[in-house]
Amino acid sequence: MWLFVLFLAVPLIEIALFIQVGGLIGLWPTLLIVILTALLGTSLMRNQGALAMGQIRSSFNELRDPTEPLAHGAMILFAGALLLTPGFFTDTLGFLLLIPGFRSAAYKRIKSRVNVQSFSTGPTTHHRGPQQANDVIDGEYEEVSKENTAPRGPSGWTQH
Repeated sequence: MWLFVLFLAVPLIEIALFIQVGGLIGLWPTLLIVILTALLGTSLMRNQGALAMGQIRSSFNELRDPTEPLAHGAMILFAGALLLTPGFFTDTLGFLLLIPGFRSAAYKRIKSRVNVQSFSTGPTTHHRGPQQANDVIDGEYEEVSKENTAPRGPSGWTQH
C-alpha cells in the first residue's frame, strides 16, 4: 500500500513544484534548471560512484565487511536515477544521497532496522555428519584407447 502511495505522491509533488516554480521564473528557466541539475547530478554521480567502487575494492582486498561500501554504491546509483528523473523533488532527494554524510546517516538508519542472520568472509565448511579420514567413493571406469574411440553409428542427437 505504501508503494502505491509513493507512486501517486511523487508525481503529484513534482507537478505542483513545476507549476509553482514555472509560475515564478517562467517556462524556459524552469526547463533549463531541470536539464542543468540532470547534467550536474550525472557528473557528481560518476565521481561519487568511482570513490564507492574504490572503497568496495579496498574492502574486498582487505577482507573487510563490504556491506557499507556496497550500500553507499547502491545509494549513489539510486541518486543517479533520481537526478535523471525530471523534477525538483527527485533532484533534491538525489543530491542529498550524493552527500557522504547523508548516506552514512541513511545507512545507519537502515542498518538499525535490518537484522542480518550471519556473515562470514573466507571459505566455510559445512559437514552433514561425522567425517571419516578414509572416505571411499565407489565408481566404475573404462579405459579409453584408440581402438575404443571408433564411431559406433549415429546417436539419437545426430539423426536427420
